[in-house]
Amino acid sequence: MKKLLTEIRACTLCERHLPNDPRPILSAHSQSKILIIGQAPGRVVHETGIPWDDQSGKELRRWLGVEPAAFYQEKNFALLPMGFCFPGTGKSGDLPPRPECALQWHERILRKMKAVKLTVLIGTYSQRYYLGDANAKSVTENVRNFREFLPRYLPLVHPSPRNKIWHKKNPWFEREVVPELHRIVAEALEY
Repeated sequence: MKKLLTEIRACTLCERHLPNDPRPILSAHSQSKILIIGQAPGRVVHETGIPWDDQSGKELRRWLGVEPAAFYQEKNFALLPMGFCFPGTGKSGDLPPRPECALQWHERILRKMKAVKLTVLIGTYSQRYYLGDANAKSVTENVRNFREFLPRYLPLVHPSPRNKIWHKKNPWFEREVVPELHRIVAEALEY
Protein backbone atom coordinates (compact mmCIF):
# COMPACT_ATOMS: atom_id res chain seq x y z
CA MET A 1 0.00 0.00 0.00
CA LYS A 2 2.80 2.44 0.86
CA LYS A 3 4.39 1.95 -2.55
CA LEU A 4 1.06 2.52 -4.31
CA LEU A 5 0.30 5.66 -2.28
CA THR A 6 3.75 7.03 -3.14
CA GLU A 7 3.08 6.35 -6.82
CA ILE A 8 -0.32 8.09 -6.65
CA ARG A 9 1.08 11.12 -4.82
CA ALA A 10 3.60 11.53 -7.65
CA CYS A 11 0.92 11.30 -10.36
CA THR A 12 0.79 14.00 -13.03
CA LEU A 13 -1.76 12.29 -15.31
CA CYS A 14 -4.12 15.28 -15.59
CA GLU A 15 -1.53 18.02 -15.05
CA ARG A 16 -2.45 19.99 -18.16
CA HIS A 17 -6.08 20.31 -16.98
CA LEU A 18 -5.30 21.71 -13.51
CA PRO A 19 -5.02 25.35 -12.42
CA ASN A 20 -2.12 24.48 -10.07
CA ASP A 21 0.66 21.94 -9.99
CA PRO A 22 -0.69 18.44 -9.27
CA ARG A 23 -0.97 17.60 -5.58
CA PRO A 24 -2.83 14.30 -5.21
CA ILE A 25 -4.42 14.21 -1.75
CA LEU A 26 -5.68 10.99 -0.21
CA SER A 27 -5.21 8.83 2.85
CA ALA A 28 -5.54 5.06 3.10
CA HIS A 29 -4.28 1.97 4.91
CA SER A 30 -4.68 -1.69 4.07
CA GLN A 31 -6.58 -2.08 7.36
CA SER A 32 -8.94 0.94 6.98
CA LYS A 33 -12.41 0.09 8.31
CA ILE A 34 -14.42 2.88 6.67
CA LEU A 35 -13.78 4.23 3.19
CA ILE A 36 -14.98 7.74 2.40
CA ILE A 37 -15.14 8.52 -1.30
CA GLY A 38 -15.66 12.22 -1.89
CA GLN A 39 -15.41 14.50 -4.90
CA ALA A 40 -12.05 16.32 -5.08
CA PRO A 41 -9.97 18.45 -2.75
CA GLY A 42 -11.00 22.08 -2.54
CA ARG A 43 -8.64 25.05 -2.56
CA VAL A 44 -8.02 24.96 1.22
CA VAL A 45 -7.26 21.24 1.19
CA HIS A 46 -4.96 21.73 -1.81
CA GLU A 47 -3.00 24.27 0.24
CA THR A 48 -2.77 22.19 3.45
CA GLY A 49 -2.42 18.78 1.83
CA ILE A 50 -4.73 17.28 4.47
CA PRO A 51 -7.93 15.59 3.25
CA TRP A 52 -11.17 17.16 4.50
CA ASP A 53 -9.23 19.90 6.34
CA ASP A 54 -11.91 22.55 5.77
CA GLN A 55 -15.47 23.48 6.75
CA SER A 56 -16.86 20.53 4.77
CA GLY A 57 -14.60 18.22 6.76
CA LYS A 58 -15.79 19.64 10.07
CA GLU A 59 -19.40 19.03 9.06
CA LEU A 60 -18.61 15.53 7.78
CA ARG A 61 -16.95 14.60 11.08
CA ARG A 62 -20.02 15.90 12.94
CA TRP A 63 -22.26 13.73 10.77
CA LEU A 64 -20.01 10.71 11.38
CA GLY A 65 -19.87 11.38 15.14
CA VAL A 66 -16.06 11.29 15.28
CA GLU A 67 -13.32 13.63 16.47
CA PRO A 68 -10.43 14.63 14.19
CA ALA A 69 -8.01 12.25 15.94
CA ALA A 70 -10.18 9.23 15.07
CA PHE A 71 -11.00 10.56 11.59
CA TYR A 72 -7.36 10.99 10.62
CA GLN A 73 -6.34 7.56 11.94
CA GLU A 74 -5.80 5.73 8.64
CA LYS A 75 -6.77 2.36 10.13
CA ASN A 76 -10.18 3.89 10.90
CA PHE A 77 -10.85 5.94 7.76
CA ALA A 78 -9.50 5.85 4.23
CA LEU A 79 -10.13 9.18 2.49
CA LEU A 80 -10.29 8.70 -1.24
CA PRO A 81 -11.62 11.38 -3.59
CA MET A 82 -12.88 10.72 -7.09
CA GLY A 83 -10.31 13.24 -8.31
CA PHE A 84 -7.13 13.51 -6.25
CA CYS A 85 -6.18 17.09 -7.14
CA PHE A 86 -7.97 20.42 -6.82
CA PRO A 87 -9.74 20.79 -10.19
CA GLY A 88 -10.14 24.58 -10.09
CA THR A 89 -13.06 26.91 -9.54
CA GLY A 90 -16.02 27.43 -11.86
CA LYS A 91 -18.92 29.88 -11.84
CA SER A 92 -20.81 28.21 -8.99
CA GLY A 93 -18.09 26.44 -7.01
CA ASP A 94 -15.30 23.99 -7.64
CA LEU A 95 -15.13 22.25 -11.00
CA PRO A 96 -16.00 18.53 -11.18
CA PRO A 97 -13.31 16.04 -10.19
CA ARG A 98 -11.03 14.98 -13.01
CA PRO A 99 -12.21 11.55 -14.27
CA GLU A 100 -8.70 10.14 -14.81
CA CYS A 101 -8.01 9.48 -11.13
CA ALA A 102 -10.81 7.02 -10.40
CA LEU A 103 -10.19 5.13 -13.64
CA GLN A 104 -6.43 4.94 -13.07
CA TRP A 105 -6.20 4.35 -9.33
CA HIS A 106 -9.38 3.37 -7.47
CA GLU A 107 -9.46 -0.32 -8.32
CA ARG A 108 -5.78 -0.71 -7.44
CA ILE A 109 -6.29 0.91 -4.04
CA LEU A 110 -9.48 -1.00 -3.26
CA ARG A 111 -7.81 -4.34 -3.98
CA LYS A 112 -5.37 -3.60 -1.15
CA MET A 113 -8.07 -2.66 1.35
CA LYS A 114 -9.51 -5.91 2.70
CA ALA A 115 -10.89 -4.64 6.04
CA VAL A 116 -13.41 -2.06 4.76
CA LYS A 117 -16.80 -2.55 6.45
CA LEU A 118 -18.52 0.52 5.00
CA THR A 119 -18.01 2.82 2.01
CA VAL A 120 -19.49 6.31 2.36
CA LEU A 121 -20.24 7.83 -1.04
CA ILE A 122 -20.33 11.61 -0.90
CA GLY A 123 -22.04 13.46 -3.73
CA THR A 124 -23.06 12.81 -7.29
CA TYR A 125 -19.76 11.67 -8.79
CA SER A 126 -18.97 8.87 -6.34
CA GLN A 127 -22.60 7.68 -6.28
CA ARG A 128 -22.82 7.58 -10.06
CA TYR A 129 -19.51 5.70 -10.30
CA TYR A 130 -20.10 3.12 -7.54
CA LEU A 131 -23.86 2.55 -7.37
CA GLY A 132 -24.26 1.79 -11.07
CA ASP A 133 -27.82 0.77 -11.94
CA ALA A 134 -28.93 1.26 -8.32
CA ASN A 135 -28.08 4.97 -8.54
CA ALA A 136 -31.25 7.06 -8.31
CA LYS A 137 -32.00 10.14 -10.38
CA SER A 138 -30.73 12.39 -7.58
CA VAL A 139 -28.40 12.45 -4.60
CA THR A 140 -31.43 13.31 -2.46
CA GLU A 141 -33.17 10.06 -3.46
CA ASN A 142 -30.00 8.05 -2.77
CA VAL A 143 -29.58 9.64 0.66
CA ARG A 144 -33.29 9.28 1.55
CA ASN A 145 -33.09 5.58 0.64
CA PHE A 146 -29.66 4.99 2.19
CA ARG A 147 -30.75 1.78 3.92
CA GLU A 148 -31.20 0.12 0.51
CA PHE A 149 -27.45 0.38 -0.09
CA LEU A 150 -26.32 -0.93 3.30
CA PRO A 151 -24.25 -2.66 4.49
CA ARG A 152 -21.78 -1.98 1.68
CA TYR A 153 -22.49 1.65 0.78
CA LEU A 154 -23.95 4.69 2.47
CA PRO A 155 -24.67 7.65 0.14
CA LEU A 156 -24.49 11.18 1.53
CA VAL A 157 -24.99 14.69 0.23
CA HIS A 158 -21.80 16.76 0.19
CA PRO A 159 -21.24 18.46 3.57
CA SER A 160 -20.29 21.77 1.94
CA PRO A 161 -21.56 24.99 3.54
CA ARG A 162 -23.00 25.72 0.06
CA ASN A 163 -25.64 23.02 0.73
CA LYS A 164 -27.53 24.96 3.42
CA ILE A 165 -30.57 25.30 1.12
CA TRP A 166 -30.61 21.52 0.63
CA HIS A 167 -30.63 21.02 4.41
CA LYS A 168 -33.50 23.47 4.87
CA LYS A 169 -35.53 21.57 2.26
CA ASN A 170 -34.61 18.17 3.72
CA PRO A 171 -34.83 18.36 7.55
CA TRP A 172 -35.28 14.56 7.67
CA PHE A 173 -31.52 14.25 7.03
CA GLU A 174 -30.57 15.52 10.51
CA ARG A 175 -33.43 13.62 12.20
CA GLU A 176 -33.07 10.28 10.44
CA VAL A 177 -29.75 9.91 8.66
CA VAL A 178 -27.25 11.54 11.03
CA PRO A 179 -28.21 9.48 14.14
CA GLU A 180 -28.17 6.29 12.07
CA LEU A 181 -24.81 7.28 10.59
CA HIS A 182 -23.40 7.75 14.12
CA ARG A 183 -24.54 4.24 15.04
CA ILE A 184 -23.23 2.61 11.85
CA VAL A 185 -19.84 4.34 12.11
CA ALA A 186 -19.45 3.45 15.80
CA GLU A 187 -20.30 -0.16 14.99
CA ALA A 188 -17.84 -0.30 12.09
CA LEU A 189 -15.10 1.19 14.28
CA GLU A 190 -16.23 -1.02 17.19
CA TYR A 191 -16.52 1.87 19.65
